[in-house]
Amino acid sequence: MSETFKPGPDDVQILRREQCFSGFYRLERLHLRHRQFSGAMGAELSRELFVRHDAVCVLPYDPQRDQVVLIEQFRVGALGKVENPWLIELVAGLIDKDESPDAVARREAVEEAGLELGELWPITRYFPSPGGSDEQVHLYIGRCDSEGAQGVFGLAEEGEDIRVHVWPLQKALRAVNEGRIDNAASIIALQWLALNREQVRGAWT
Repeated sequence: MSETFKPGPDDVQILRREQCFSGFYRLERLHLRHRQFSGAMGAELSRELFVRHDAVCVLPYDPQRDQVVLIEQFRVGALGKVENPWLIELVAGLIDKDESPDAVARREAVEEAGLELGELWPITRYFPSPGGSDEQVHLYIGRCDSEGAQGVFGLAEEGEDIRVHVWPLQKALRAVNEGRIDNAASIIALQWLALNREQVRGAWT
């Protein structure tokens, strides 16, 4: 192995790009080569890429009551994989307009949970499935007042039917440990809040 090779964008050659499907999302097939750790350029590869808008996920947190606001909705990707495809999740949406990630977080909190968020605390950005998708997720904690948070929300024109839950943080963490919360953004955000709870509460109370 070459000790001097440090992979970078110039070490990938896109030879051809085909569009396989185009709708709200796109599916492309890329024919490419990339440099290997030996330093040599590798053989041509064919890789299919699911092209979609980046996403924003936010965990509304009430630091006064130590409660989180979570949502429940049907997810087609879970159908046939788990007994109940209605998942407990974060508020989330796609950056499909000329909006900043912060603005998407605030808009989606109103649309999906009827919540006005205060300060936003950026957690991280990550790729949920970089082996086949270019989506990047912007993940936040959002300060909220959970008193009275309840009901069913969502945009009817988008087929959304979203139920709001207010849980003590410890209940949500137990749900992660027991596998009842089983999607990446929710697990990452809740575990981050468990590690940084005192810092967040100190800043927000």
